[in-house]
Amino acid sequence: MAVASNFAAPMEEIKKVFESRSEHELVIVRGSSGKHYAQIRNGAPFDVFLSADQARPQRLLEEGIAIQGTLGTYALGRLALWSRKNGLNLGREYLSNTDNYETLAIANPRLAPYGLAAAEVLEAIGLQSDLNIKMVTGENIAQTYQFVYSGNADIGLVAYSQTLSPAVRGQGSSWLVPSEYHHAIRQDMVLLTESLAAREFAAFMDSDLAREILTDQGYLSSEDR
Repeated sequence: MAVASNFAAPMEEIKKVFESRSEHELVIVRGSSGKHYAQIRNGAPFDVFLSADQARPQRLLEEGIAIQGTLGTYALGRLALWSRKNGLNLGREYLSNTDNYETLAIANPRLAPYGLAAAEVLEAIGLQSDLNIKMVTGENIAQTYQFVYSGNADIGLVAYSQTLSPAVRGQGSSWLVPSEYHHAIRQDMVLLTESLAAREFAAFMDSDLAREILTDQGYLSSEDR
């Protein structure tokens, strides 16, 4: 199955739990949703596509590649303002005062759903035009996270799930951005083949157990918003 890069960590936990309850084994290929979309259109043999957005799964349906009636939102992403420095009182006030930091990292709003949400947050607090000289832009949310992780940016608007990864969980400083500051970051899934394994996986992703995993990994399920 093709899985968006930002969902790689939760997918490992989902794989472990799913396989413990099923005779089927999940083969996961991680990558950007755009690359997965292109590969699928060119005949890549994926059974399921878990995208970071809604647009690409919808296009596959319109193009007759995906299976009608299988499109759905499997997770809602959340944004966090994050720094590797401990003890910072991150929040709206901290972000608004640009004297607090030298560089802010966000994902490209034109390419990444998390980047679009970050731009909406900045606009909501009146900072968009003030930050041009302080902003560094990643091609995707994974690169944005790396800017902050490596110290090339002081703070960043990253996926909340990234701040819960084993490498940094409990470290640094973070602020979970209120959901009213941006539109929902809906991540959609669609089936590409009609198989028992794909159907079983889709059913698992709609289960209470999957929702518990999503919550622990920093996401919301589609029923939470």
